[in-house]
Amino acid sequence: MTDAMSDAMPDTIPAPPDPGPRPHWLQDAALALMFLTRLPVPAKGPLANPLSGPLADGAAARAMAWFPLVGALVGLAGGAALALAGALALPPLAGALLALAATAWLTGALHEDGAADVADGFGGGRDLARKLEIMRDSRVGSYGVLALVFSVGIRAATLAALPVPAGVAALVAAGALSRCGLATLARALPPARRDGLAAAQGRPATSTTLLSLALGIAAAAIALKAAALPAMLAAMAAVLAVAALARRQIGGHTGDVFGAAQQVAEAAVLLTLAALR
Repeated sequence: MTDAMSDAMPDTIPAPPDPGPRPHWLQDAALALMFLTRLPVPAKGPLANPLSGPLADGAAARAMAWFPLVGALVGLAGGAALALAGALALPPLAGALLALAATAWLTGALHEDGAADVADGFGGGRDLARKLEIMRDSRVGSYGVLALVFSVGIRAATLAALPVPAGVAALVAAGALSRCGLATLARALPPARRDGLAAAQGRPATSTTLLSLALGIAAAAIALKAAALPAMLAAMAAVLAVAALARRQIGGHTGDVFGAAQQVAEAAVLLTLAALR
């Protein structure tokens, strides 16, 4: 090697830039927990800092894989309230309403709010712009109120018709199955808005969608055993119906559409299980 070449080359080869910490599945699960519940995420340990990477890295889309497990956890909390009401010999309908109140508190009524907004927007808007405007309005109209009444009423009535142990299992399965199809919905439909959480979230990968479906089916199979298949079919049919309606009404999905799909799917699962009793 000549002296000129030696002088031109650096003494050491520079290291490639540090890409930062790689996404961890536990952090993705923690992000799902943050999205869907009011539960605090630990400040230390493997669940800490779920937002350490930008959402552009796909963290929000990857988190959808764990929605069914978070849903099962929410359903378990509702089941605990239902079991406590049964132990106190409360009327079945009162126990069912307390169970739904527990799940609504744990999620901050996130899905109920979305269902009400969708009902108002789809029912009261005459064109796309007006529908999206109504869905963003924090006020609840008559369509939204009716949607909430029917959602709570149908779910409470079906829970009250089930024995307490079956009701607990139904809540766990419905919580998981009603959320396992949301990744499929996000993959099948484009965002209806260019801004907003749904647009920032990104499109989940095929692997994320399949993992979400697998976890939802597994949770339902553990909770329901033989009844898991009809419950799963009811949940998928409900999500597909909401997706088809959203495509026709606003051309895509929003966070409110996710909430509506969850509520309709949960009601469909509980109705199916009550019918099979």
